[in-house]
Amino acid sequence: MKKKARPLERAIGRLLMGCLMALALTQAIVVRAADGGAAVEFKYPEWVYYDLIYLADDLGYFKDAGVKPKYVGQVAAGQMIPALSTGDLDVANRHTPLVVAAVASGADIKIFAAGSKSTQKDPHMKYFVRVDSPIKSIKDFAGKTLGINSFGACSEYVTKKYCLDNGIDPASIRMITAPDSEQEVPLLRGDTDVAIIHPLSSGRASANTKDFRLLFSDWDIDGGLSGMCPYSVSGKFLKEHPEAVKELTAILSKAAQWNNTHREEARRLMAKRFGFKLEETEMFEFYEDQIIPEANVQYWLDRLEAEKKIGPGQVKLVQVYTNEHNPAQ
Repeated sequence: MKKKARPLERAIGRLLMGCLMALALTQAIVVRAADGGAAVEFKYPEWVYYDLIYLADDLGYFKDAGVKPKYVGQVAAGQMIPALSTGDLDVANRHTPLVVAAVASGADIKIFAAGSKSTQKDPHMKYFVRVDSPIKSIKDFAGKTLGINSFGACSEYVTKKYCLDNGIDPASIRMITAPDSEQEVPLLRGDTDVAIIHPLSSGRASANTKDFRLLFSDWDIDGGLSGMCPYSVSGKFLKEHPEAVKELTAILSKAAQWNNTHREEARRLMAKRFGFKLEETEMFEFYEDQIIPEANVQYWLDRLEAEKKIGPGQVKLVQVYTNEHNPAQ
């Protein structure tokens, strides 16, 4: 005959079993985390822009990854690098001169992936005027008002250099800011004479030939040298999660290759995300390996020195970018 367990023995047995189950669950969680199951989140903004992070997300590349975006809502273009410097963002996709200026001010941030490039077919930004505007070229910019998405970046400095190269005093032009997606309204109202717009919003103005006329693009100005728009990361996040940054770079490369070989599908995804008509959606081409070319960063060091925003030699290339976390390097 089997001896019946006493109540105290049964209680101890249940307690022991519960402890074993809890231990097994803890071990499973640790194993999943070690295998990359517990994804590292990076704080990222939401705005109307043709962005590899959004594309990779729509393609499901973050689903089983060890890193994923945590969207923190709308952030104005001009506030993204400051937010990266303060830690309110972990990653941002903004132009190189903003990063250079922030580094010069002591910010602990660094470019880690090349992002988009400017090509003749898919330039970084386009200059539009009203269809009845007397403006025909850069030589007509003196005394005019330009709409840009933020100060301190491509729209401002590429334009100023182009003015100088054509005998126009940059001080004679006025610039006012508005998001890319809102540039058409002040241009139509006459509040601006020229609107400088980036994809995907530039596609709407390109398609509206009844109201707008394309003057030129940044590709026409410098053959794309100024047009790389890279991804930057806060120094704190990079130090704490170097493997996550490496995996994110690989995901960006994968999305870049898909974008460049599936153009219409890529445009369709971005149009759907932001509620744009497909025929009014313009895109970027991206560096397929996401390796950052030195010449494109050096352009901006030279430009900001010329603008007297930084002193000669104040900022070194090594302070601005790294390819160390790129698996293709």
